[in-house]
Amino acid sequence: MTKGFSLEQDLRLLINNPKYSDIEILCEDEKKFYGCRAILAARSEVFDSLLYNGMKETYENKISFPKIHSAGMEIILEYVYTGSIKEESLTKNNTIEAFYAADYFQLTDLQDFITNKIKNTNFAENNSPELLSKISETVPLIKDDYLLNLLVEIIANTSLNNIEFGRLSTTALQCLLSITLEKEKSFVTPEYEVFRYSAILAAKQVSNGAYKTLTDLLPTLNQIENQITVGNKFIIDREKVVKELEPLVEFIDFKRIKPQILADIIEPLEIIPYEIISNVYRYVALSSNFNLSDTRGKSTDYVWDESICGSRLIIVDNGKMVKAPYDCSQQSVRAKMALENNGIFEWDVIIEKICNCTWVGICASENFNCEIAAGKQSTGWALGSNGCCRHSAKNTIENYCPSFGEGTKVTVHLDMNKRTCAFTINGIKYREVSEWNDLPSKLYPVVSLSYPGRFRIQPHKN
Repeated sequence: MTKGFSLEQDLRLLINNPKYSDIEILCEDEKKFYGCRAILAARSEVFDSLLYNGMKETYENKISFPKIHSAGMEIILEYVYTGSIKEESLTKNNTIEAFYAADYFQLTDLQDFITNKIKNTNFAENNSPELLSKISETVPLIKDDYLLNLLVEIIANTSLNNIEFGRLSTTALQCLLSITLEKEKSFVTPEYEVFRYSAILAAKQVSNGAYKTLTDLLPTLNQIENQITVGNKFIIDREKVVKELEPLVEFIDFKRIKPQILADIIEPLEIIPYEIISNVYRYVALSSNFNLSDTRGKSTDYVWDESICGSRLIIVDNGKMVKAPYDCSQQSVRAKMALENNGIFEWDVIIEKICNCTWVGICASENFNCEIAAGKQSTGWALGSNGCCRHSAKNTIENYCPSFGEGTKVTVHLDMNKRTCAFTINGIKYREVSEWNDLPSKLYPVVSLSYPGRFRIQPHKN
């Protein structure tokens, strides 16, 4: 490669290059890197204070970091030398180490880059269970740790049924449940499914036989309506399963599970202490107004997601409003709350400021581009302010409703039981969009707007 054309490329050649180095960097796992004092010091105050402090590190050709893993140090060196990180450099095998190494070396821009990478939808779906498993087993669990809480938030908004067993460790699950128990945090998995996932995960740690038995005996909520009472079937390695499940039980809110399910499905398994089950029965018997939600955390909270948002759109009012600044062409933003599993979801979008061709609807979690309108994409299903419904450039439904303008309240009715969607405009409900017969199992509220558009999202109240 010819030198002199790209500063970044030339500096990249210096990374871990013994020929141009004057110091060895020793890591926690005893792996060694080569570095240049001047570059390290110029790019990091921490390196500067360590390498030019007049102490022994100033004169020796080695420096040790007993708490920095080589996976993190490798990212640090790439960033220090080049000022950037290649997208492919961050993986589930080094992201945790890189984040805390960046914190140690006070490289806030690198921390922000890593945080945004973790928030990326595809990266989060592909890696967040493994990342939470790693952080919960290698880092002291400090409840106000930013990265820990970010990963908990991501997984709390993902149905546990969509996380394959083996991706989330028992320690990580315990961490997730302990942080979200009795807290006003968004959480999408019903408590019975929390128990089911916990029990099957515990059984998987014990033996294949126990795992298969518990999987057979614990139907999902979707299957329960057709499920007969299971009875007291023999469970392989029952006592070992009970012991493995014990650390998780205290963080499961059994009061949120329907008594019929508790009596017919859970109690016969004999893997939950009877005192817990009897306390639930007592709670139900003594409650004059038993209306506890079947899902922990706060009720569905519709707010716009800054991490899945057009580059020029601005989110204000604690996430409830999105607006387009001057000269902003049409862009999209989706809401944080994932809509999946069975159920009917309804929310309002208030058009506080109209703009040229408004879009209100739903989008999928994959391959959605926030830089263009939702209705133009194959992963978007939206109603336009011109009264037309649109799904991709080739699928337009004319005259679904009259056109609408400023001050309009659009209510979206999403029925995930039937995978159908309908809209209400200022109190008048229109038909289900039967042409949308390919809705996926996981969707998000979405809007598209341009200057001077300003849209507010809120839960729908009948």
